[in-house]
Amino acid sequence: MSNSVQKSQRILVPLAFVGLMFFSLGFALGINSFLMPVLRNSLSATGAQSNLLLAATFLPFIIFGIPAVRCIEHIGYKKTMAVSFALFACAFGLFILAAKTASFAWFLVASALSGTANCVLQASVNPYVTILGPMESAAQRISIMGICNKLAWPVTTVFITGVISKSIEEITLPDLNMPFLMIAGIFVLLGIIALIAPLPDVKPETANAEESTERPPMSTISKYPHLILGAIALFIYVGVETISLATATDYAKSLGLTGDNWGFIPSFGMIAGYLVGAFCIPRFISQVKAFQICAIVALAGSILTAFAPASISVWFIFLMTLGCSLMWPALWPMAMTDLGNFTERGSSLLTMAIAGGAVMPWIRGIVEDACSSFQLSFIVCIPCFLFILWYGFWGYKIRKH
Repeated sequence: MSNSVQKSQRILVPLAFVGLMFFSLGFALGINSFLMPVLRNSLSATGAQSNLLLAATFLPFIIFGIPAVRCIEHIGYKKTMAVSFALFACAFGLFILAAKTASFAWFLVASALSGTANCVLQASVNPYVTILGPMESAAQRISIMGICNKLAWPVTTVFITGVISKSIEEITLPDLNMPFLMIAGIFVLLGIIALIAPLPDVKPETANAEESTERPPMSTISKYPHLILGAIALFIYVGVETISLATATDYAKSLGLTGDNWGFIPSFGMIAGYLVGAFCIPRFISQVKAFQICAIVALAGSILTAFAPASISVWFIFLMTLGCSLMWPALWPMAMTDLGNFTERGSSLLTMAIAGGAVMPWIRGIVEDACSSFQLSFIVCIPCFLFILWYGFWGYKIRKH
């Protein structure tokens, strides 16, 4: 018993530091939820233009996913985390420049650099959670990290509006200098903390030379249709999850609703799902069954958000994110089953699919501009969740024998 307690205590402190880093990931992504309505007001940005911020944030996952892994292999987890925080600090320095020059292009550049930092930090903290304890409890730790991450999304808006002491409708670009400077300083401090934190700096395991020469070429991907379909499902899942997480405040403002904290609606949906998953999977329900139920819930939420009376429709975003919550941990094992020597390459393919967060919100913005209705633009989520639902019941079973 004493050994078990000692092990738990050894895990607790590193887990707290990593939880802080997951919170910072959500905080940095939450800047998009804040900036989209601000840029609409200050720069008269259209729906498609404001959603380009999300595109700029997620495109680096395609470009820098593999380099981020190489960085971990060369300098270890802790130093890679520190590098990511330095990039975050530089990104918010560019946000200050963008605000001073009132340049939408500089906002996109700053978002791209922030997305690069996010990619590097994601590549380090996600696998790092698994080395903090036994594999059988990894899902529980991931759920805790997910709560830290998703709760941070709306905190960004609360923090910035609190520092400025203005509502989002009243904020102008010059108002952003002080909070962005404070955020840049916080990320510098987090980088220092990452270097001195009591985190075991474990190098990732790599395959030996013989195994690496035997890895099948990427052309072998055609032998794994369930992986290809899973990558498509993950691509659109990240896209619709980003829509639901990042647009609640902007949507509420378009409906004329008061208050700046509408971002808590989708965050609470994700957190509720994580809590259910942590206690119920696999004790009472399998991951596949949870995925199927979540797909149905998310589909219902997207339909209600798009077609319910406008005054209450924003509340149904809760159902969208509640449904999204348990899709991520279930999609990966469903897509990577039976890959054999192709497992590593399959994982790389799924990691690149995170770039869906760059595409789907932009498409939603185009639909919004085309139909002149923020609410109806949520219809782009309906076919996405239908495909995810199909994959959860049938698509993941498709194999070539």
